[in-house]
Amino acid sequence: MNILILGSGGREHALAWKLVQSSRVNKIFAAPGNAGTALSGVNLQIDPENFAEVRKAVSENAINMVIVGPEAPLVAGIHDFFLNDSYLRNIPLIGPSGKAAMLEGSKDFAKSFLVRHSIPTAAYRSFSRDAIREATKFLQTLEPPFVIKADGLAAGKGVAITSSLEEAEKELKEIGSGKFGEAGGKVVIEQFLKGIELSAFIITDGRSYKLLPSAKDYKRIGEGDTGLNTGGMGAVSPVPFASKGFMEKVRTRIIEPTLSGLAEEGIEYKGFIFFGLMNVSGDPYVIEYNARLGDPESEVIIPRIRSDLFDLMEGVATGTLAEKTLEIDDQYVATVMLVSGGYPGSYAKGHEISGLDSVKEALVFHAGTKLSDGKVVTSGGRVLAVSHHGRSLKEALDGAYSNARAITFKDIYYRTDIGFDLQ
Repeated sequence: MNILILGSGGREHALAWKLVQSSRVNKIFAAPGNAGTALSGVNLQIDPENFAEVRKAVSENAINMVIVGPEAPLVAGIHDFFLNDSYLRNIPLIGPSGKAAMLEGSKDFAKSFLVRHSIPTAAYRSFSRDAIREATKFLQTLEPPFVIKADGLAAGKGVAITSSLEEAEKELKEIGSGKFGEAGGKVVIEQFLKGIELSAFIITDGRSYKLLPSAKDYKRIGEGDTGLNTGGMGAVSPVPFASKGFMEKVRTRIIEPTLSGLAEEGIEYKGFIFFGLMNVSGDPYVIEYNARLGDPESEVIIPRIRSDLFDLMEGVATGTLAEKTLEIDDQYVATVMLVSGGYPGSYAKGHEISGLDSVKEALVFHAGTKLSDGKVVTSGGRVLAVSHHGRSLKEALDGAYSNARAITFKDIYYRTDIGFDLQ
């Protein structure tokens, strides 16, 4: 089997790293990939959102399966493009249809879906960009903190939690003025839920599903969860407070109602679903859906999967997932994200990365890297994720941090408190 993975981040490197271990996988291609995916296969310099280029790559490289990493091609309808093409419709694509991907592509769509199917979530109202004045009036009826979300895709940065009405009104004005472009064409204002966040993941063939390991990521750039939101500064798995009893609530109140709701509405879903959850006094609430695996959560959950990942993917493609086996390692995995100085704002690229050969007993998943004149250099804000197994959360974190300290590049930054709230 030849597999094409669309995307260029740590999630895609983790997928490539795991899939290449399967005896049934012949060759891995990544588009556009990074310096890490190049270690597991061949990078193709094409844009995942240019479906004509993807089609050409599938044909020229005898691809047997396509796995979509990021959300943008899914929301843009790559699954539908494949189904409507006489050649591509015979190539399995792991990822939901455009309509199903709207669970992530539109916060308003997701919230209305949750309400229709009585799935626990925060109370909310949605407003168009033309109704910012009305949105401001609604804010004035709430108590702080305020949760404000851009409706569309904003690279994980379209959510603001403000502690004052003044800050919330400023955020609304900025969204109305085009802060998030088309993603801010509509804004969702939610009730603030007090609790602790975690993420649950499933893989589904539309009829059955497998529950993947739970994870908790850390979004804020600064220590103690302060500062601007990022795509993720680190993650741990499993989540210590996600007990069997709690996860049973997640299954019965959230996962299964979501799948039955999709079926009731005639929306076929094949691929991963990411449930962003809030644990509120022992009860799970849905904060958001994502139509793919998370990043950096992938860098802690994929290393815990003992089973052949390709076998699970084949189960999705053929509708036989119920017959497949999922075996999970009971050890902890922690990952620490090394980022470029200035991220999530402006930052320089092209800095040489040193110390990769010094990493011991840890996995380094590349995110924003590329090869330049035979050297690995930075090419993004989130550069590398250093993951480590451990018999305890502390052991996993200690291993991740000791190896992170071995890696250097100009203006390197990472949080030193990942997992601080769980120990």
